[in-house]
Amino acid sequence: MPKLISAPDLKAIINDGEELALLDARDQGSFGNKHLFFSSCLPLSLLEMKVRDLVPRHNVRIVLTDDGEGFATKAAAKLEAFGYSDVAVLDSGVQAWQDAGFEVFSGVSVPSKAFGEVVEHVNDTPNITSEELHAKRAADEDVVVLDSRPLDEYLNMTIPGSINVPGAELAYRVRTIVPDPSTQIVVNCAGRTRSIIGAQSLINAGVPNPIKALRNGTMGWHLAGYELERGAARLAPEPNPSNLAHAQAMASDVAERYGVTFIDSEMLDTWRAESHTRSLYLLDVRHAEEYSGGHLPGSRHAPGGQLVQNTDSYIGTRGARVVLMDDTGVRATMTASWLLQMGWRDVVVFRDGLAGHDLETGAHHPEIPGLDEIEAEEISSVELKRSLEGEETTVVDLSWSRAYKAGHIPGAWYSTRAQLPQTLSKLPQTANLVLISEDGILATLASPEAASNIGSIVQVMRGGMAAWRNLGFPQTRGFENMAHEPNDHYLRAYDRDTGVEQAMQDYLTWEVGLVEQVERDGDARFDVIRVR
Repeated sequence: MPKLISAPDLKAIINDGEELALLDARDQGSFGNKHLFFSSCLPLSLLEMKVRDLVPRHNVRIVLTDDGEGFATKAAAKLEAFGYSDVAVLDSGVQAWQDAGFEVFSGVSVPSKAFGEVVEHVNDTPNITSEELHAKRAADEDVVVLDSRPLDEYLNMTIPGSINVPGAELAYRVRTIVPDPSTQIVVNCAGRTRSIIGAQSLINAGVPNPIKALRNGTMGWHLAGYELERGAARLAPEPNPSNLAHAQAMASDVAERYGVTFIDSEMLDTWRAESHTRSLYLLDVRHAEEYSGGHLPGSRHAPGGQLVQNTDSYIGTRGARVVLMDDTGVRATMTASWLLQMGWRDVVVFRDGLAGHDLETGAHHPEIPGLDEIEAEEISSVELKRSLEGEETTVVDLSWSRAYKAGHIPGAWYSTRAQLPQTLSKLPQTANLVLISEDGILATLASPEAASNIGSIVQVMRGGMAAWRNLGFPQTRGFENMAHEPNDHYLRAYDRDTGVEQAMQDYLTWEVGLVEQVERDGDARFDVIRVR
């Protein structure tokens, strides 16, 4: 059994100045119902696939939470087996935290979203309603709308005519998009946070244009009765040399005013050498394509806007050292200015950029502890299709529930990995059990656990659902064979089939209310600097 820590003792160490990784072992749906303010969601289902990136130092202090389901205890055993040496579990889980009189939070990315509300409050960030924006555009006024979300969200839906400029790119590209300083700039996201942070970023950078955040983003636009555009592909261009120099000058001014500091290659090497005693995160804040084209070895891709929006998904250790990098310094500096105000004190920018360094290419592939030790029996897509023509094979799909809903092997059961033992006890026993996941890795990790619970032969479909789809084999859409309710994803308003408008209203009300809840909790160390 892992060591236990009481709720009062955990409360006492959250801000004691030492590093702490506070991790919730439940799936995101359960995590989103109630959790501790500073906890990062590290589902037991995905632990091996995420832990090395989220918690890189093996001797860091770790506290695991759940709500009494036993996931935290199982996660602790795994972490200790993978070499983590200081692991504890919150005694009696989140309910004990709540019973002790401490605050619990719903939703996801809570620290970042609460921070956005505080930023708006401190700076009185200008905003515009959807009705006002619609009227300005109908009157053919000079207005440009910049969508500060990642490309995939922008492609799904956006304000008609908007240009995609993810958050950290705004100061970097704005002069290229909007050369006239009299043009009204409106920054939007889906709700509130990235609209506020995006607009305030341009204001902080000294952009001379009139700038406003679109109040309540695309949700507000939808609730006002206006149509959203889908499949738009208006992307911000690269800055020319003159505009780049201007962006760098703005970033230099931001660095001075917001206390952004820089380190060189020599200091980075020192920090790398000390990473066994101080946690170190190297984060490249550029576009994914730029990162894949060449990045510093050991760095991870963390686009700046999303890093501010979902800090807890990228940095799992409070008090860690964080080094931000890009090729020109603009995006890293703007991102650092926000993380510092959010309370991440040891955030710096890598001064040397990327020029002159030996770079790696391609996507980041995290270390997955334990994967190489598993000798799973595999079955090809063709062999599985042939096997399913009989009645002696059961298929369990461990993919993300939204991927299962979009298309799965006919007759396959859905389950999360964490609930696989309970799932297998409910299913009819057949001679063969085949586990599948999107790329086959998660299914491979789950195969020994499945084999220990049943007497059937356990196989893993080689290449996962991607291999099945590539052969054009049939798929079924929707939720048909659900071993349990899907809880691996916290439903956003747009993810719902019914009650979308009410969910939007509830979400926006919740987001605004975070300020008072954070004040009651008392653990945030936001230090937002007001623009004078």
